[in-house]
Amino acid sequence: MKKIILLASVLFLLGAANSFSQDSEQKFQGFNLEGYKDNGQKSWEVSGDTANIMGSKIELTNVNADIYDNEKINVVADKGVIDQENGNMNLSKDVAITHPNGGQMLTDSLNWNRNEDLITTDDDVMISDEGVMITGTGLKAHPTSKDAEILQDVTVMVDTEKDEKKGSEKVIITSDGPMVINQAESYAVFNDNVRAVQGDQTLKADKMEIYFDAKSSTIKKIFCIGNVEVVQGENMTYADRAEYNAAEQKLILTGRPKLILLTEGDGGIATFGN
Repeated sequence: MKKIILLASVLFLLGAANSFSQDSEQKFQGFNLEGYKDNGQKSWEVSGDTANIMGSKIELTNVNADIYDNEKINVVADKGVIDQENGNMNLSKDVAITHPNGGQMLTDSLNWNRNEDLITTDDDVMISDEGVMITGTGLKAHPTSKDAEILQDVTVMVDTEKDEKKGSEKVIITSDGPMVINQAESYAVFNDNVRAVQGDQTLKADKMEIYFDAKSSTIKKIFCIGNVEVVQGENMTYADRAEYNAAEQKLILTGRPKLILLTEGDGGIATFGN
């Protein structure tokens, strides 16, 4: 998700906006603009088919921009509108933000409020990176604090490391939303009707908190809160809370834990707990 938070880099367009006068209506064909840092290094460049200046608004078509931070981020959209007075920006239709490692975010519109440090869209969002695919509807992100939310209908598909015996199986996590991601603290929170499925194993909860190792991006711990249910084949486990420690591969159930196990015999079932 760190690639997604780099959406803040679209502020390069604000520099372009300051290059135009607000006094009269002007239209440019086939424009190309560049911005540089104080040390002379290029910080951004943007090109497009047209730039139509109407008072404080600049309307752009076929926007294609590169932002040079530690790595080059590419932003494209069919249309863009910049408000020179407040610095806010809107990109619309086939918006794509691509990281050099192949990570990409696709949506149909994107709004950036400079004063609130807020990036939003109400449209469907698809985020892809190596081994991960995230889809949902609606996005809120604060680039400076490195946090973001996918608002509803969240689906996350993660490729697991290949096991020689079992092979590679995807982990699919769904929730009604929102899903909150905090890059600075290396955690993600899924809310409302959360379900994680891998093979014949299903984990359900009202809320699921996942903590990652900042260096390796691997899962360290998972906390499940409220109406926890673990299903593996015919066996079922219930509890109020569950904690999974990845390093120890240990699952701790608390709050009225109950296990229902299919035993050998004529469909025998054993029940443990209260």
